[in-house]
This record gives sequence, structure tokens and C-alpha cells, in this order.
Amino acid sequence: MITLEADNISISRANKKVVRGLSFAVKQGEVFGLLGGNGAGKSSTLLAFLGFLKLTEGTAKINGLELHQDISAARKSVAYLPESANLYSHLSARENIAYLLSLAKLSRTDSEVETAFEQVSLAADARDRRLASYSKGMRQKVAIALAILRRAPILFLDEPTSGLDPVAIDEFNQLISKLAKAGTTVLMVTHDVYGACQVADRIGLLKDGELVGMFEANEGNRISADEVHRAFTSRA
Repeated sequence: MITLEADNISISRANKKVVRGLSFAVKQGEVFGLLGGNGAGKSSTLLAFLGFLKLTEGTAKINGLELHQDISAARKSVAYLPESANLYSHLSARENIAYLLSLAKLSRTDSEVETAFEQVSLAADARDRRLASYSKGMRQKVAIALAILRRAPILFLDEPTSGLDPVAIDEFNQLISKLAKAGTTVLMVTHDVYGACQVADRIGLLKDGELVGMFEANEGNRISADEVHRAFTSRA
């Protein structure tokens, strides 16, 4: 089943077209990476799917619902993890979860919260500590635990491994793979070639707002980072 779809979309910012004729479709349980350098149009595409930027051409759909028809309904299917998770440093992980769920008018049991923390491998002795003492990787775990508790079928990630050390990157990628296997659709925008190749089922390469390449993992194998890197750095 297709859960995300861009059909010939174009996006303009400050009277400049930053995305041109972009098309792709993402299936349920797939990790799709939108890869590109600064100014390639990847973050603009993500913001358009969130309804923060308007399309100048084409259509975008979330779970078959065109965004321009009812963006509020479409957003209910999505959890968004920005480069820096928007969490409260003066609150603990447990308090952040309780407060943010209350804002969304969602009720979850203590057992469900603990299960979500276990799923993201957040240490038990960290759950009642203020987030001011957390690393970026730990903050991301709390944000993903919140997404799990919201039961959002689609997860948007914006430069998720930026600033993480290699161990935290591996832990993060393992978590994303586990969520995808459980049926979560993941759209990840990034400039990290090797990180994307570690976790993505498919990668779309953007240059100057246009899709210039599509790479797919072979059966049981990762996407070739060398192949993607050559395409990424090519001046053609």
C-alpha cells in the first residue's frame, strides 16, 4: 500500500522554484531517504508534506488524502522528528511524554509508556532525569517513543543523525529499521550518504530541486554507498 506520494510537485520559496517536477511513492513499512546537499530541495519537500509550504504544481498525498483537501486530517497520520527534537529540558522523559500526550488529547497507560521506552532502548535510570542532562541521541529516543505512543503510521525525519556519534547513529538506524519492520513508513531527508545507505530501502537523490537518481537495496543487501557517493558528488 502506498502511504506517501508526490506526483510532479514543484515548490517555490521567495519567488524561486526550489523543487521541480518531483515524483516518488513510498510504501507502508518502507524507509525512503531523500538525499541531497544544501539547497537541493529536500527539506522544502518535507515541509510541503507537513503543510508548511504550498505546492505550486502537482499533488502530494498522505494515506491517499491530497494535502490541499484536508491538511489537518493528513497530519494526524504523521509524527515529525526535526533535526533538534522539540522537547522540554526542565522536564524528565516521563514528564515530557505525559505533557505532550495530553496536548494531543491522548491517554496511555504507564505500562504502555514503559513499553515505548523499552522499544527505543532508553535506559530505565534515565527516564526520570531532566532532559537537560541528555545527549542528542537520548533526546531522539524520547521523541521516537512519543511517536510510538501516538501510534503514528508515518514518521518524518529531518537530518536525524546530524551531530550523533557513530555508536548513537548505529543505535538510531537499528531503531528505525525495527519500526519499519513493524509497519511504520519512514521518510528521511538527509545529506549523509553513508547514514542513508545504512538504513534506507530506497534513496532518491535531489540536485537543484530535481530528482536525478533513484537507488534501491537489493535483496538482503544495503544500497551501495560508493555508487550513491559517486552520483552525489558528480558535477554532471
